[in-house]
Amino acid sequence: MPSVSIAEKLIIGEDQPLALIAGPCVLQERDFILRIAEELTSIAANLQMPFIFKASYDKANRTSVDSPRGPGLDDGLELLGDVKEAFGCPVLSDVHETAEAEAAGEVLDVLQIPAFLCRQTDLLVSAARTGRVVNVKKGQFLAPWDMKHVVDKVESAGSKSLMLTERGTSFGYNTLVSDMRSLPALREFGYPVVYDATHSVQMPGGLGGSSGGQREMVPHLLRAAVAVGCDAIFVETHPSPDEAPSDGPNMVPLEELENLLQGILQMDAARRSVDGI
Repeated sequence: MPSVSIAEKLIIGEDQPLALIAGPCVLQERDFILRIAEELTSIAANLQMPFIFKASYDKANRTSVDSPRGPGLDDGLELLGDVKEAFGCPVLSDVHETAEAEAAGEVLDVLQIPAFLCRQTDLLVSAARTGRVVNVKKGQFLAPWDMKHVVDKVESAGSKSLMLTERGTSFGYNTLVSDMRSLPALREFGYPVVYDATHSVQMPGGLGGSSGGQREMVPHLLRAAVAVGCDAIFVETHPSPDEAPSDGPNMVPLEELENLLQGILQMDAARRSVDGI
């Protein structure tokens, strides 16, 4: 069964517990991020979920040129290193350019390739050559079987440390739709599959100068995804989503996350029972 080992602490795969990738969309002030990381670590421990902390050091793909982007590579990696040291959890962030990969690989346990960049050959190869796990988000413009070429590019760099993430498909203007057939289709490539619930409810550019979202739909899509079967779930969360510098409309309020995950784990357990896992 497909699996990947992350930081020698955590295994994600079909016969492993459902893993959680969670955190705010973008890094903010140090004390604020450490508080969120501490709470998420506690929630994951309470639920016995393998946990990876996620936050972007640079949101390079924003709707508006004036949108906040985060602290940048150097300061962002330093802060993510502090999170890893303080709480012992693996950390994940987006990598946008080949020049970032080497430095990112010295700190990050998982290098994430954003959906809009998933076909960028040099970026995929550079990330894979760090030896770290690479999580590639399927582009909104791709069918799941088109990810074969993405897999080939990562494997061409000698890496088998790969995860594939479904995050919705473009469906008309400012709208995404999740086709749950994508999850078993992606698993056919032999790597763990992640379902990104919060970006799947995003409405790109839906507010004119920024993206909108339908966070109320996150629980429904999460239940559907774990019922179909995935190896990890990706959930962006924030104590005050409406005040967050990015992706607020599609993020789950932090105070609601643990109850949401309890129900998701029950659904996942039911699916595993039916599948004999």
